[in-house]
Amino acid sequence: MLIPLWQCSHVPRTSGHPDKGLKDHYRQYFPIGVAVSPRALKSEEATLILKEFNSLTPENAMKMGPIHPQRDKYFWDQADSIVAFAKKYDLKLRGHALCWHNQAPAWFFVDAAGQKVSKQELLTRLKEHITTVVSRYKGSIYAWDVVNEVISDRPDEYLRNSPWLQICGEEFIEAAFRYAHEADPGALLFYNDYNEISPVKRARIIRLVRSLQQKGVPIHGIGLQAHWAINEPSAAQLDSTLSDFAATGLPIQITELDISVYPKEHEARNRQAADADTSFTPEKEALQRQKYREAFQLFRKYRQYITGITFWNISDRRSWLDDFPVFNRKDHPLLFDASLQRKRAYEDVISF
Repeated sequence: MLIPLWQCSHVPRTSGHPDKGLKDHYRQYFPIGVAVSPRALKSEEATLILKEFNSLTPENAMKMGPIHPQRDKYFWDQADSIVAFAKKYDLKLRGHALCWHNQAPAWFFVDAAGQKVSKQELLTRLKEHITTVVSRYKGSIYAWDVVNEVISDRPDEYLRNSPWLQICGEEFIEAAFRYAHEADPGALLFYNDYNEISPVKRARIIRLVRSLQQKGVPIHGIGLQAHWAINEPSAAQLDSTLSDFAATGLPIQITELDISVYPKEHEARNRQAADADTSFTPEKEALQRQKYREAFQLFRKYRQYITGITFWNISDRRSWLDDFPVFNRKDHPLLFDASLQRKRAYEDVISF
């Protein structure tokens, strides 16, 4: 049961706009979404979600591992609950993600004897998975992250050396899009990746997207994860990033936005003595505010190309960045604090 906004002890600050949420300020620009768990939709966070956002993405509930952990067993309850919530409150819903190297169950890649499956068998399993999941939510999900993070971060490597690539070669990428389109011709299909602000990785993402376009593959958009930090990207770097992706002719969505209050690190590591101060200091706040302000100024500049913005997690109460790249280090990457109050960066995002 939802708590009425006026009864909620954690009602976000009005910031001079008591009747408006993020979605209202950006209604003439693009939907504003958030990644959610089923648990969040049953908590006081649901009130904030309905106030501020008009689009949802299941953070984990539709990934391969949680939804299809065994060959003949699907677990629908969590995903179904998010779909039901979106329908009840007339929210847009993105699906995430149909094919990913991470959280892919081991059974996909081996036979009953534990031996690596053939290319044809793996493509058959992929088709069965995508067809089953997409068909179940046909008409409920307007866009899917079909293929997630296949571009390598290694300087000498184009595609990530995943089990998908090892067994199928590059063909699995094209196949995933075709399977999804067959299952729901009305859904918009996205390629989704991170570190898109890197000129090298950006060029590789665009190379992949253009190769799919040239083959007539049904790809309808590019998802930029936007896991950024107080030291990157610069305004100029983000401007060139959005410009380069816009030049593909495909719509862009910012799919997983957060801005860490620590300088960017790309590799996981253990917490050290230098990581002791995890407080949200005025210095961290000022740098984060600047990044959010610059980002949304540029999102508005590229409004004709951007068709959605999604924050990755609801508030600083819980973020995946609390454990990455530094395990058990508290981060404060979102527009709402741990008490679900609007942070000062909120004003920087809506003031235009």
